[in-house]
Amino acid sequence: MKKTLNIIKNVLIWLVVAIAVCMMIFTLVSVNVFDKNDRTLFGYKFFIVQTDSMSKTDFDAGDIAIAKEVDPSTLKEGDIITFVSQNSANYGETVTHKIRSVTVDANGDRGFITYGTTTGVDDETVVTYPFIIGKYQGHIPNLGSFFVFLKTTSGYIVCILIPFLLLILSQGINCVRLFRRYKAEQMEEMQAEKDQLAREKEENQKMMAELLELKKQLAANAASEASAPTEQAAPTAEQKTEEQL
Repeated sequence: MKKTLNIIKNVLIWLVVAIAVCMMIFTLVSVNVFDKNDRTLFGYKFFIVQTDSMSKTDFDAGDIAIAKEVDPSTLKEGDIITFVSQNSANYGETVTHKIRSVTVDANGDRGFITYGTTTGVDDETVVTYPFIIGKYQGHIPNLGSFFVFLKTTSGYIVCILIPFLLLILSQGINCVRLFRRYKAEQMEEMQAEKDQLAREKEENQKMMAELLELKKQLAANAASEASAPTEQAAPTAEQKTEEQL
């Protein structure tokens, strides 16, 4: 059970880290691609929708609008285009609106009258060809809002910093556990060596005692064998009397 919990914990930690890494990659890509008129990704351009001017029919503020560069002459009424606004209220901003009709501006340049479907009000100026970025291809809901949050200090802390701190903390705890396990194993090995030496010492002492005992027995046997012939050679009193007679 404990092993299973450890596996689940490790999987969750690495999942959080993987998400954090993805967030970092996403941040790097989005900073270099989103809202950049001169940057494309696989041939497409991405823009964060700033207002709800098209929310009635197509996309909301906070979505990512996707556009692809096309020949402006191929555009027609009803198409949705992304362009650099020349209106006084939002001059220079990137806008994605629907074409109401094809027209020309005061200088005779071809362009389009555009409008936001939420209000139905035409934009102030005609969108001429040089200011057209591309034709709307689709959108990604809410991704723009997430990107805006990710660029804030809170977003960085929540989505990137905390997951990496969790990884560092987890690895630190694992290192401490491994070190303690290593020290415990070392102590067990040292204790096992001490026990082995103690057993060997005890066996050696036992062997020495047996050897000393054996030596004593051998010495006693040798002394006994050395004294036996001397006793047999000594004549008795009766033998001496018989010899005298």
